[in-house]
Amino acid sequence: MTDLLYSETEDDLRAAVRSLLADRADAQTLLGRIETGVPYVPGLWKSLAGDMGAAGLLVPEKLGGQGASHREAAVVLEELGRAVTPAPYLTSAVVATETLLALDAEGGPVAELLAGLASGRTVAVLAVPLSTAPGAERGLAAAPQEHGGGTGSGAPETREGGSGRPGTVTGVADALAADVFLVSRADGLYAVPAGDAVVVPQTPLDLTRPLAAVTTDGAVGTLLADAETAGAAIRRGLLSGAGLLASEQLGLAEWCLEETVRHTRERYQFNRPVGSFQALKHRMAQLWLEIVNARAAARAAADALATGSPEAPLTVAVAQAYCSKVAVHAAEECVQLHGGIGMTWEHPAHLALKRAKSDQVALGSAGRHQDAIAALVDLPAPA
Repeated sequence: MTDLLYSETEDDLRAAVRSLLADRADAQTLLGRIETGVPYVPGLWKSLAGDMGAAGLLVPEKLGGQGASHREAAVVLEELGRAVTPAPYLTSAVVATETLLALDAEGGPVAELLAGLASGRTVAVLAVPLSTAPGAERGLAAAPQEHGGGTGSGAPETREGGSGRPGTVTGVADALAADVFLVSRADGLYAVPAGDAVVVPQTPLDLTRPLAAVTTDGAVGTLLADAETAGAAIRRGLLSGAGLLASEQLGLAEWCLEETVRHTRERYQFNRPVGSFQALKHRMAQLWLEIVNARAAARAAADALATGSPEAPLTVAVAQAYCSKVAVHAAEECVQLHGGIGMTWEHPAHLALKRAKSDQVALGSAGRHQDAIAALVDLPAPA
């Protein structure tokens, strides 16, 4: 049976990550960083990924990692979600790392990249739009087009007709923090140094997870795998990312509820806490029930990925279809039940709402995952 409970090791990891984030990336620090236009807190990634070893949780010990599993990585993402932390953990330590782990890592450039990722020295980002869902990897290597042509589908543009080199990919999360891009081309997967790419910041809804347009025209890069192997590897990376994104959404929803309960206990109206009013109690109780279910779904997805269960695609789709909606609902309730202060820039509720809305379409929308569930259980939607 699936074990949904947290182990002592996972609880210790949670405490360590939460303590670090409370000390280095509290809400006021994040608001100050966002106003500068660069949300990443200096030194935080080194402490989290390198000193604590969180970036190497999914990497085997023989490749320089911690040899842990998706369950431990899910705990880290829960805490990052609670604090709405600007850090390339999901994109680098999960999606890019899992993509590379699906390749031949016995020596060579893949092993070197994984060692760098595990140590926190290197940040790698898969050059795909943040909205790319598992199963959409077949369209990532765009067919050659005329210069300036667009696909209109979120797939990369090819600007050099017949060259097989990808052009501009928009909506790439954490591209500004990347040292290496993993680029899907017609003949395989390439590692392209960030210095050889053109990265143009875009305006995101979630200011704590920057987006950018990445252009790799003219960048040669290092071939990591052929096209067939690359497709399977990217699917593994996206599937793991979608599964563990549910844990980030869970952590965000838990913070929203806890912060709302705290506020309604302290905010008085008519000489009594507003949280004692029946209508508000019912709303928070309903949200608590949704979060309990979201925790079960997110933990099941993490466990399925950790154990290599054949049911992982289904479990991940269920987690994403449910948790994304719960996170948005929790964030909306957090803003509304805080009253006027919840609408202000100074209160972090808006950061949670923007992250929840951004996550709702990240790595596939809820509708996309519901379609995947229908296909996996052979239950097609009505015509």
